Amino acid sequence: MNPPPLSPDETAVTLSDFAGTLVLVGAGKMGGALLEGWLRLGLDAARTAVIEPVPSPEIAALAAHGLKVNPAMDVLDEPAAVVVAVKPQNAAEIMPWLARTIADSTVVLSIMAGKTLSFLAETLPPDTAIVRSMPNMAASIGRGITVAVPNERVTPAQRELAHKLLVATGTVEWVDDESLLDPVTALSGSGPAYVFLLAETLAKAGAAAGLPPDLAARLARVTVAGSGELLHRSPIDAATLRQNVTSPGGTTAAALDVLMAEDGLGRLMSNAVAAATRRSRELAD
Repeated sequence: MNPPPLSPDETAVTLSDFAGTLVLVGAGKMGGALLEGWLRLGLDAARTAVIEPVPSPEIAALAAHGLKVNPAMDVLDEPAAVVVAVKPQNAAEIMPWLARTIADSTVVLSIMAGKTLSFLAETLPPDTAIVRSMPNMAASIGRGITVAVPNERVTPAQRELAHKLLVATGTVEWVDDESLLDPVTALSGSGPAYVFLLAETLAKAGAAAGLPPDLAARLARVTVAGSGELLHRSPIDAATLRQNVTSPGGTTAAALDVLMAEDGLGRLMSNAVAAATRRSRELAD
């Protein structure tokens, strides 16, 4: 694995002093990104167990460094933390098995979309400390953002541990109101797809305007990526950055007149986020 550079939130965080056992259930794209981040922060692979029916070659290779891949149940005895990174549709099958590994001191950290704290509490032993969180795809390059909410059983020390585990993939925000995770899912969880769609449609529009399709695709890709990096680095808010590139009566202003019309991008984005929020709530049923 070749992990990306540390994110700003990671620079003051280390997992080299982690003394318990960490269990990762599900090592797909998001679970794998978390594992990379933990190792980058100094986690001892020998203290980590991964439950994954079809581990990637990279994860399988880490067994040579002490990582326990699909170990026997007794190896998972009283873990300090269990991270659930399986698809939500697999939760009903996984959770009863997972409940057998939970100790009184274990904190369970879930990144499953739509699966509520109450759902998790019902499938785990009574009084389990649980953190529900929603990361996004940029976690795979250490530039993601995650929003997390704890249940009332989570201690300050367990919250600190959960924060360390999540910050391995980028920025972390904590909330007390679990209902906020539905719009969070709609905005930041699904948001990378909206940005990719912007690059895709911008390239098609450029080709329709007469550019060679391959040149239009390169222009759109670099423009979206570069603008995102500028937004990331600049302390200036997005609205002011937009205004700074818009000359009165110029080409950008002409395009924004269309995008900012009453039925333009603002309404479309509001409708899209609302639809994703509704779907997130439906997944909890």
